[in-house]
Amino acid sequence: MDTSKREIAAAAARLVVEEGLEYGPAKRRALRDLGLSTRTALPNNDEVEAEVREYIELFCADTQPRELHALRMLALEWMERMAVFRPHVGGAVWHGTATRLSDIYIQLFCDDSKSAEIALIDHHVDYEPRMVTGFHGEQVEALSVHAPSRLLGEEIGVHLLVYDLDDLRGALKPDAQGRVPRGDLPALRRLIEREKDK
Repeated sequence: MDTSKREIAAAAARLVVEEGLEYGPAKRRALRDLGLSTRTALPNNDEVEAEVREYIELFCADTQPRELHALRMLALEWMERMAVFRPHVGGAVWHGTATRLSDIYIQLFCDDSKSAEIALIDHHVDYEPRMVTGFHGEQVEALSVHAPSRLLGEEIGVHLLVYDLDDLRGALKPDAQGRVPRGDLPALRRLIEREKDK
């Protein structure tokens, strides 16, 4: 990674951890903050994630594990609630880089795209429908909820991304680093159990 890419990745990582920005907006803002041209080559997400891990280790080692645990417990709660839709958690909560400023992203795989929305309505859950970028770069409907975290004592953004059942096959293909990009309910429970043993 060349010097400017490393600088951008480090600046973006700080924005991700300290302000809760997603990687894309963090990279663009880092570019602006560093006074670099918009044509400057950006680091990829893996490079930013490596800097995020380093930043957390240096500046948040005493608080981040507890915050990550709280977010995983909240994700578990929502995945259990939406279990009929084969939920999978991804992003920073799954990969272990989440802090209290991170949102939770849960992919739902539905036979009928409206069924998840109907389930939220039936449970009297206030949600906001929006379109977000999915795991193949396509536009996907997300049902966004402000969910209270008892462990953190604050509300966290939980985004339920609605996919077609057929998309589940491609959802578990390993990423560029060979990691499973998301986990289902049993996988998240195992992750939480492993945390307890540490």
